[in-house]
Amino acid sequence: MISTAIRVARVGSAAELTAAALMVLGFPGLMLTALVPSIPAFAALAAVTYLADHYLHRKGSYLINRLSKIRAGLSIRFLIRQLLLILLLARLSDADDLIFYGAVACFIALYGLQAPHGALVTLIRNRRRMPVATRNIDLTSRIRIPDAPPRRLLRRSAEKMLHLDLFAVIGILVSAELDSATAVGFTGIGLTLGLGVLYVLVVVPYIRGNRIPPRADVVLAAVDDWLAGYKPGTVLYFSGSKDSAYQVDMWLETMEQLQSRPLIILRERAILNSLAPTTVPVICVPGGVHLMNLDLSTVGVALYAANVGKNIHLLRVPTMKHVFIGHGDSDKLASVNPYSKVYDEVWTAGRAGRDRYAVADVGVRDDDIVEVGRPQLAPIQTWRGVPEGRVPTVLYAPTWEGWDGDPGNTSIVLAGEHIVSRLIAANPPVRVLYKPHPFTGTVSKEAGAAHKRITALVEKAAAERAADPRFTADKATEDRAKSDLARIEARIAELAGKGGDKGDEAEATRDGVVDVAKHEEIAQLRAEWNAAYWRSFPAYEHRVIGGAEPRLYDCFNVSDAMVSDISSVVSDFIASGKPYAVTDSGELGHEEFRRQNTAVRAAVVLSNDAAELGGLLDAVRDPSADPMAQDRAELKRYLLGPDEPKSIDRFNTAVANLALRAEARNAGQESRLAAGGLDPAGLSNAVPGQRTVSAEDPDGVNAG
Repeated sequence: MISTAIRVARVGSAAELTAAALMVLGFPGLMLTALVPSIPAFAALAAVTYLADHYLHRKGSYLINRLSKIRAGLSIRFLIRQLLLILLLARLSDADDLIFYGAVACFIALYGLQAPHGALVTLIRNRRRMPVATRNIDLTSRIRIPDAPPRRLLRRSAEKMLHLDLFAVIGILVSAELDSATAVGFTGIGLTLGLGVLYVLVVVPYIRGNRIPPRADVVLAAVDDWLAGYKPGTVLYFSGSKDSAYQVDMWLETMEQLQSRPLIILRERAILNSLAPTTVPVICVPGGVHLMNLDLSTVGVALYAANVGKNIHLLRVPTMKHVFIGHGDSDKLASVNPYSKVYDEVWTAGRAGRDRYAVADVGVRDDDIVEVGRPQLAPIQTWRGVPEGRVPTVLYAPTWEGWDGDPGNTSIVLAGEHIVSRLIAANPPVRVLYKPHPFTGTVSKEAGAAHKRITALVEKAAAERAADPRFTADKATEDRAKSDLARIEARIAELAGKGGDKGDEAEATRDGVVDVAKHEEIAQLRAEWNAAYWRSFPAYEHRVIGGAEPRLYDCFNVSDAMVSDISSVVSDFIASGKPYAVTDSGELGHEEFRRQNTAVRAAVVLSNDAAELGGLLDAVRDPSADPMAQDRAELKRYLLGPDEPKSIDRFNTAVANLALRAEARNAGQESRLAAGGLDPAGLSNAVPGQRTVSAEDPDGVNAG
């Protein structure tokens, strides 16, 4: 019942649910104690509502946001509590006392102070919001960006301002209880008003010119000046929600290995704040007008990781060639989106992507498709068989349930428990690693419930295996690994924490230049952490792998086989050459399932009862008798291309070839204009850095 209430209220824990209940029920209680009247009871309930409210704000509770939507926001809650205090005084027959009028005047004045305070805080935040936020770009030598105001001044400032009423509330209650302590009441009132005025005065200096960043045009000119010196050749462009940051993160290492000068352009601040560390220069341009006025004239190739509406703001630029690279390669419909025909080229991992577009017939020409492999798959190791004396490891990595309710999206609901139960009961034994998709259960409560049951199955089996005398652990090795983990985590925290959190967007833009040496050390430490993690528990121990670490590819490398669903996870796993199984959760039938999904051609196809798992386990135990080994090798080449040349080399070659096409196009355009007696500089307003955008077209999508 409690778990249901937590889910309905969308709170994070039982403690959060309790705090929410205390806060909501506390206000009717305050009214009752004010009517009775009872000063001690009122004081106790007021303390409960203060503490519960503060706890929920500190936790960032979803409920707090919902209360604001139903006219029960922060200011209203404080106002109601203050009005109930006035009611309490009236019920105590103190309406004619000086303290009563002092309380009324105090609360009115405090609310009067909130207007200038809120206006100042909003003004400071707006003025310090950069038109273009950056990382790994030196703007400090070009413009002056002052330090951010102290975090304690602006962080949850409205809550802090409202909480100043505590002094007045305490003083008034003490005065009412003792009846002769009017001075105490007015002391509290004085503290509340004095601190309120002081808070406003302390904030005022931060709206002055030397405390705020330069105007937007000055910042944009500085960015253009940097661009002119850096001369980016290839841009990775991305727009999306905070939850989609992984789609650009997966390309960061590839961008770092480009032979042309790379640049990342983001459109949402939330993505910038969620972006994984990188040494590549990053520009976040929320405004379409600002984007289209940046000088990107040296860019020859623009790469797009997602098909979104804001792509039009860069797609309209004819001086660069545009390429859809996507964020995964699978048989899902998203991999053949008709939107893809707007790009000059579509890059796929292997021949399968090319054939996929041909079958879909969505307008993407075969001549515009280039096979570049998947550079991200370089860390995936090729299978050499199960090491002597080690229990085989099977990874169960289901995808999430998706938005459309299709039972074929994930195996976790209909087949997950059967899969895990059969793997746990396998004889000879295997180890089970369960790594669910991070979105599992966000849409379907059935998927969330199945995930919890599978987790319980794995954890119970792990406990039983730990007590099984057939399995013995090397405690000394595990203890050393755990010690290494603690040391590595401490060092990573030390490196990541140097410099502290940036005060705001402007300060992060000024100071957000990655220390390359530190970045490389952290990468090395993460590799050491991964190795130590797998040594820190027995190689036979069943385990649930949650969170970002260890990464999915790390799980691939310690596994001997995988069970999953139709997604890019399967296509990526094929790079290892290891046996794998895919569940036909939609019950299409094995042959039809294989026909519709290329990645399943070399897989063991599972029904929802997972009865076919024996075939997968046989292939793991005796690779020489594996009937699908050759099929997997051929499918790997079909899906991902050849092993040589390396994917990153093919990717770089594709970038270079397309950049040459862009140069040839631009040179030809200039020649034609010159032959016609026209000035190439006045070509059109579609060239970056040379366009003007009308007020009627703020996004610039219709300009030119």
